[in-house]
Amino acid sequence: MKLKLYIFLFLMNLAAFAQQKQITTSIDTTKNKIGAEFKLSVTAVVSSSSKVVFPKLKNIGALEVIESYPIDTIKKNDQYQLIKKYGLTQFDSGKYSIPSIKILIDKKPFLTDSITVEVAAVKVDTLQQKMYDIKDITPVKDKLGDWWKYILGLVLIALIAAAIYWLIRRKQKKAIEEEVYKTPIEKATSLLNNLEKKELWQKGEIKEYYSELTDIARNYIEEAIDVPAMESTTSELIVALQAASIKKKMTITPETVSNLERVLRQADLVKFAKSKPLDFEITEDRNKIQKAILTLDNAIPQDVVDEEENVLNEAQRQKQIKAQLQKKRKQRILITIVSVVSLIVLVTGFFIITKGFTYVKDNILGHPSKELLEGEWVKSGYGNPIVYIQTPKVLKRVDISKTVPKEGLALIKEMQNFGYGSMFDNFYLMVSTAKYKQETQIDLAKALEVTLKYTEAQGAKNMIIKQEDFDTKEGIRGIKGYGTFTFLNGATKSSTKMYYEILMFSQEGGLQQIAIYHEEGDTYANEISQRILESVELQKAKN
Repeated sequence: MKLKLYIFLFLMNLAAFAQQKQITTSIDTTKNKIGAEFKLSVTAVVSSSSKVVFPKLKNIGALEVIESYPIDTIKKNDQYQLIKKYGLTQFDSGKYSIPSIKILIDKKPFLTDSITVEVAAVKVDTLQQKMYDIKDITPVKDKLGDWWKYILGLVLIALIAAAIYWLIRRKQKKAIEEEVYKTPIEKATSLLNNLEKKELWQKGEIKEYYSELTDIARNYIEEAIDVPAMESTTSELIVALQAASIKKKMTITPETVSNLERVLRQADLVKFAKSKPLDFEITEDRNKIQKAILTLDNAIPQDVVDEEENVLNEAQRQKQIKAQLQKKRKQRILITIVSVVSLIVLVTGFFIITKGFTYVKDNILGHPSKELLEGEWVKSGYGNPIVYIQTPKVLKRVDISKTVPKEGLALIKEMQNFGYGSMFDNFYLMVSTAKYKQETQIDLAKALEVTLKYTEAQGAKNMIIKQEDFDTKEGIRGIKGYGTFTFLNGATKSSTKMYYEILMFSQEGGLQQIAIYHEEGDTYANEISQRILESVELQKAKN
C-alpha cells in the first residue's frame, strides 16, 4: 500500500507516481573557435516523485568539461523540468562527436542524443598585416589609489577641529564673562590684573590691549559716577566727568583728568590711526589709568548705608553669584557635549571616507549577522538519528506537533525539532529529525516540495527553486534545495528578498533536515550558512 506523509519540514509523500519520463539534448552552437565554450543542455521532464541523477564528468568524448552548472528546476503543472548544463571546450581544431551520456531516473538509465560539433582554428593573415617583435613589459603607471581618501579624511578632521576652536575662541572673546563684584573699584582692579596676565601688547596685539584698557576705565566711570562713558567720545566723556564731579562734590585734580584724557586719546590713535606706542609708553598709560580710577574712587563721597540695606545687598550679590555659577556650569556642559559630538562626527566621517559606509554601519552601529558570525560557536548533536552541526548559538527545542496533521502523527514514532530565530528573521536555522513506526521509503524530492509549500503558505512569493545532490564528509548523500523568494509582511506591508538552503537526508526510514533562511545579500549570513553546511555530520540511524 502506497503511503502519503505531509508534515512540515520532514513529512513527505511516500507514493511513487509512474509518469512518462523524457530526456532531450541541445547545444547552444555547433561551431565555435578553439578554446571557446560549448554549452550542452540535458533536460529531463519527470514527475515530482522521480529522482534524477546527472553524472559528474571531466570529459565527454574528446571535449573537456570546464564547468558543471547547477541544476535548474522549472515546475510545470504536476511535472518538473530539470535542466543540467555542461560547459565543454576543445583546443584542437576539427569535428568532434559529443557521445551519449547516461542519466539515471529512478535508478533506470536513459541516454542523451549524440551531437556533432566543429572547432574552427583562428585565422591569422600574415600577408596583409605587419608583424612586430614582442614588446618589453611596460610598467603600469601608478593610478590614483586610496591615499586621497586618507588625506581628505585628515583635511576634514583638521577643518572641523579648526572650526570648533574658532567658535570657542570667538565665544570667549565676544562674550565677556560677567563677574559679580561688591564694588565697581573691585571689578576694575580685577579686570586690570587679568588684562596684564593676557600679555596682549607683548604679543603685538596693541590695539586689543588699548581697547580693553579703556573699556575698563569707561565701564568704571559709568558704574561708579553714573556717566554714559561707553557711548561717549573722549571729549564728551571728559566734559561729562567734570560736570558730574561738580554735581557730586568730588575733588578731582586737573592732573587726574589730564592723564585720563591723554590715555583715552592715545587709545583712539591706536584704534583708528594705527599708531604704535613704545613699550614704556604703554606701561605708563596702564599706570595712569589705574591711578586715575583709584583717584576717582577716593573722590566719590561715601553714602551711609544702614545695616538692613547691607544685608539686602549681600543677599542679592550671593544670588547673582549663584546664578552666574549655574550659567558657567551650563556653558561647560554644552561645550563638553559639542566637543564629544564633534569628535564622534569626525571619527565617523573619517572611517566613512576611508573604509566606506558599510564598514561603519557594520562595525560601529552594529550588524546582527556579523555579531553571530564573530561570536563563540558551539558544536552539538540534535535529534534522532543525530545531526551534528556547528552553530553560532545553541539551538532550542521547538514543538511543531500542532502543525502536523493527526494522520501524520499516527505514523510517527519519534520526531524532534530544534531552531534559532524565526522563519523570516534576519537569520533562521532549523534542524528536524523523524523516525516512523513502519519502515518507509522516503522521497527526499517530495519532502523538499512539502517544505517549500509550507514556506509559501507563510507568505513567500516568487520562489525560485534549485536542487542538487549533497554529500557530507562521511559520504552520506542527500539533496540540497536552494534559491530565493520574496517575503510579504502583512503587518508592515513591506517585502524582503530572502535566500534559503535546505538539506535533506534519509536513513533507514528516518528523515533528517537542516533549513537555513536569511536576507539575500547579507554577506555575513552567507558566511554563517556556508560554515554551518560544511560542519554537518550525520550519525547512522539504528533500528
